[in-house]
Amino acid sequence: MFKKFSLEEISSQNQVKASVQRRIRQSIQEEYPGLETVLEDLLPKKSPLIVVKCPNHLTLVVVNNVPLFFCIRDGPYMPTLRLLHQYPNIMKRFQVDRGAIKFVFSGANIMCPGLTSPGGVLDEEVEAERPVAIYAEGKQHALAIGFTKMSAKDIKSINKGIGVDNMHYLNDGLWKMERLD
Repeated sequence: MFKKFSLEEISSQNQVKASVQRRIRQSIQEEYPGLETVLEDLLPKKSPLIVVKCPNHLTLVVVNNVPLFFCIRDGPYMPTLRLLHQYPNIMKRFQVDRGAIKFVFSGANIMCPGLTSPGGVLDEEVEAERPVAIYAEGKQHALAIGFTKMSAKDIKSINKGIGVDNMHYLNDGLWKMERLD
């Protein structure tokens, strides 16, 4: 998704009205109840909230020139990895085994066997088409943010094919773009 993302990819930047800002805050609060205590600090009501539109129906939510959330089409808002590293417990988490790490870093989707092997860990409560944080075996911080293609139970039982779409990973274009200046 963000493999070759850069400032040239941005189509438009718009400061949103208060009503749109409330709707974005509400949908983020519903999706990530763990952020409720710090949501006012992340998305202050008084500072301007900017929505950045990019190709492929991609939308970034930017506060103080720092991208905090992104969404594709009308899907759920997903935090950037920088935000996830600050607040690691806001998302459900999957863990891949050591063999999958280099492929995830190159932008590959996460295959079911990488999640179900001895080094992998699944959160059984995760349904299909939900955002998840992808952690690596033996590592402290998330290495990617993904969107599940099937539920955790199906990943475990089917154990074939793509389990999670890789949306944003360490060292991709969005990671390298700390600020939109």
